[in-house]
Amino acid sequence: MLQQDSLIYKELPAAADTAVHHTHRPLTLADVLARLPRNATPEQQDSAIQANFRPDTIRYGNRPDTLHMPGTGIGTSIYEVTMPDIHDGGYATAATKTYTADGGSNYGVAGDPVPYTVRNDDVITGLLIVSFILVVVALSNLYRLIVRHAKDLLYVKQRDEAIITQTSSEVKFQFFLLAQACLQYAIFQYFYTMHYIGDTLVLDSQYQLIGIYFAMYIAYYLCKGMLYSAVNAVFFGSKKNILWMQWFLFITAMGGVILFPVTLLQVYFDLQIQNVTFYLAFVLILVKMLSIYKAYFIFFNRAGGFVQIILYFCALEIVPATLFWGMLVITGNHLNINL
Repeated sequence: MLQQDSLIYKELPAAADTAVHHTHRPLTLADVLARLPRNATPEQQDSAIQANFRPDTIRYGNRPDTLHMPGTGIGTSIYEVTMPDIHDGGYATAATKTYTADGGSNYGVAGDPVPYTVRNDDVITGLLIVSFILVVVALSNLYRLIVRHAKDLLYVKQRDEAIITQTSSEVKFQFFLLAQACLQYAIFQYFYTMHYIGDTLVLDSQYQLIGIYFAMYIAYYLCKGMLYSAVNAVFFGSKKNILWMQWFLFITAMGGVILFPVTLLQVYFDLQIQNVTFYLAFVLILVKMLSIYKAYFIFFNRAGGFVQIILYFCALEIVPATLFWGMLVITGNHLNINL
């Protein structure tokens, strides 16, 4: 038997009535565990085994193993372990037939791939960083123009009839901000497609989908500008037409600047798509209200002008915007694989 003191055990001679005392065989783990009570805990069993057994020193042989694998030479040291060449590729026999090891060069089991996230996309991150730097540069060069437009927007005077003088660099930076606004809209449309339509596309890359939406927004604003120019030149004259196009370009470009922070929140902080939709709708409504406000004072600042501006914006704003939204949804549905 074993004398127990908590979890510490000492080895004692076996009792006369046990089978171990009458046999001449080494003590085994089963013999030690058989001496313990049936309700012995695993800790007590472990202590009993450690008290009766001592680890022995492992003595390796000093002769090389001559039973080596085919294709390898006789080993020179037991510590040298090498894989034959046939396990890493192919080998040829004397019959000039080539055999290839089936998966011999693949070690281990492939794990699950890391799911794709926009925040870990290097291309999107680089694009947003470049856009941020260029937006800062553009705003620094457009500071005086922004202040002048803000004054003219809040304090409407008779000089609103005069064309605003702008330098070529100011016009170029405003066109860049307009392109940046189209990029923000394209990214939002991409998230909308992934969330509401589906994330299984016929395209090879999500960059292609963002590029398609970006091209569609660029084409939309180009067509809209040409439509405004054609209609306004006929009914209001070239002077008011140029003034309106200046305000249209400025308001649309500033709308894209306002959208940039929520784009960063969506990409890097997983802002919910519902909150993004509300913010985008707020920005679009604000842009439309400012556009209506300036168009009213440029074109319809007279008696009965309120009714005319409603017809004007229904024909040139609401109808084109509705048709364009339908085209975006149809494009997303056609590019999605319906499972």
